[in-house]
Amino acid sequence: MTATFSWLDYTIFGVYLAASVSVGLLSARGSKSLGDYFLAGRGMNSILVAVSILAALFSGISYLAGPADVYKNGFGFAYVVLAFFIATPFTAIWMLPKFYQSRFYTAYQFLEERFALPVRLLASGLFIFRVALWLAAATYAPALALEKVTGIPLWITIIASGTLTTLYTALGGMRAVIWTDVMQFMVLFGGQLLIVMVALGKIPGGLGGVWDTAVTDGRMDLSFSFSIAERVNIWSLLLAGAFLHLVQMATDQVSVQRYLTAGSLKEAQRSLWIKLWFVLPVLVLFYGTGLVLYAFYKTHGDPLAAGLIAKEDQILPYFVVTQLPAGLPGLLIAAIYAASMSTISAGLNSLCSATVVDFKQRLSKAPAGADAQQVANARLITVGYGILVMALAFAVSVMPGNLVESVNTVIGLIGGPLLGLFFLGMFTERATTRGALLGCLSGFLSLLGVYLYQNGFFTAEKPAQIVSFIWLSLFGTIITMVVGIFTSGRSDLSSGRHQ
Repeated sequence: MTATFSWLDYTIFGVYLAASVSVGLLSARGSKSLGDYFLAGRGMNSILVAVSILAALFSGISYLAGPADVYKNGFGFAYVVLAFFIATPFTAIWMLPKFYQSRFYTAYQFLEERFALPVRLLASGLFIFRVALWLAAATYAPALALEKVTGIPLWITIIASGTLTTLYTALGGMRAVIWTDVMQFMVLFGGQLLIVMVALGKIPGGLGGVWDTAVTDGRMDLSFSFSIAERVNIWSLLLAGAFLHLVQMATDQVSVQRYLTAGSLKEAQRSLWIKLWFVLPVLVLFYGTGLVLYAFYKTHGDPLAAGLIAKEDQILPYFVVTQLPAGLPGLLIAAIYAASMSTISAGLNSLCSATVVDFKQRLSKAPAGADAQQVANARLITVGYGILVMALAFAVSVMPGNLVESVNTVIGLIGGPLLGLFFLGMFTERATTRGALLGCLSGFLSLLGVYLYQNGFFTAEKPAQIVSFIWLSLFGTIITMVVGIFTSGRSDLSSGRHQ
């Protein structure tokens, strides 16, 4: 694919990146303590928190992978939006109050209060591992898009985007993250809407033509099979999908940290309800774009079949570079960057907060130091994580499956056992520290074994799939809870504290 960026495209793209960094620089003035740096002084209103949560979870992965998955596989996985109606009320009503009881900085402080320090450290460590991999994918996605548009090598784009995002995140803390999230969400949503409008104008019958094509070709079909090996079906999307959402909504420091920036529990709960109603049109637009592109290229020739692109994850940037007039490709690539930068900045700040609060402060016997020194140390840790994420981004391209499958596999492998830990702590009286640790490790190792087996690590040939990627979070939660309950010793309970 040849480069078609004009000077106008580069100007629009450059202005957007400069604006994002400027917001971070302006926000740096308000971060005088760790409370300001990690929780924005606990003074953000529910609408800003809701938009920030949404922007953080809908990254460049969503921007590229959502339409690409629908383009190749149909609308099946997109029905996972229905599971938000299960996960959101469960989080708001039964889990969120637990985090507000003691005004925590991280989600994992709850686990120490309920169990003991080793459980907190294990959970926080798993979070750090998972989110570092997730952010690597979020860094890789826009780099792939820009390479296909301009021909700029992947490594240059990864370093440039990672460096800019790390810069404004390190300087501005959570306040910068939330305000840039709001700005980036507007660009994100507007850019996707623009793509759809341009494509519809070139499809016979417009929106009606898209729907007719989707129905005729079975792109809206959804299986009612009970098979756990099937890629998606109605049961996996509702049941397993709810657990997939719960991992990110209820155990993820990226989300929990945002809840804690709200002034009260009521404000935090309100932000979750607002986010639920925001997420519906956003997801419909994101996944619906895949149907629009499918109808468009059915008329104009499939670039994937023709070998013009290497994989379906490149379909959106290919459309941008070949179908939009000068100026608009710059805006659309900026939108992809907007999605990824909001996710990366949110993740870096949360990785830093988990490291500082759960490890550095909790394990150190030395005095914490002055507020200014603590913030300076937090900024250095943020920079360190930024460098790590950029390094990991180069490994994402070799993961099996498309971006949707790769990212949700990582969430399930690590997030499922982590959700099981929180369930043990919040909803059982029997579970003890020993049970929680053994349950979590059993859940993770079991899922890892299944993943390695299905991808041919133990056999000469890749075996048939035994469980779809979407079930991993649910099975990880169940294994952790079952093993955790049955390995909890009575002797731990006799002391009066669950150890």
